[in-house]
Amino acid sequence: MLKKITLIAASAASAFAMNSAGININNEDIELNARFDVGEFNENVEPDSMYVNVKFLDADNSNTVNNDALYELGFLMQKEMGESGLKVGLGVKANYTKDYVSLPLGMTFEYGLPSVTVVPMAIHADVYYAPKVLAFQNANKYFEYRLEYDAEVIEHGHVIVGYRHITTDYDDVRGDFTYNASAYIGFNFEF
Repeated sequence: MLKKITLIAASAASAFAMNSAGININNEDIELNARFDVGEFNENVEPDSMYVNVKFLDADNSNTVNNDALYELGFLMQKEMGESGLKVGLGVKANYTKDYVSLPLGMTFEYGLPSVTVVPMAIHADVYYAPKVLAFQNANKYFEYRLEYDAEVIEHGHVIVGYRHITTDYDDVRGDFTYNASAYIGFNFEF
């Protein structure tokens, strides 16, 4: 069911000109993501402050614990902290694999580096956690952190270098398990 919802959300986002779309890869993994700016279509919400995110991660885990793709649907509220170049966000997302469902809560940080060069650059950090009460099916808990360096090499075109670490914990004999821990490169395009 969550797969269908994710596909419908991705289709709806593309129909209404989503805010951004991206791809992150390494030798073993592929991650596709889309971010839809809710503020563009709601007069009561400032643009660039409220987002709906859709993500797909097919990680080559080379194991028998969980080799399924991870689907994600998320909501994020973000605010710029004065003139410092720092944005802080609070979010929730639904993660789904064939036998694992969680609703982690998290914080995001984005710092735009001072413009001393022609290429605008930023550093991103995300932390998401779901304790047992927000984990369903065979899930016991979920923890994710992500660090990214972003350079806007052309207008609305970004090159990303990052690292993600996703840990899942099952309530059966599989126990604590690192779903994915890898560096990646990618592109992000804003529309």
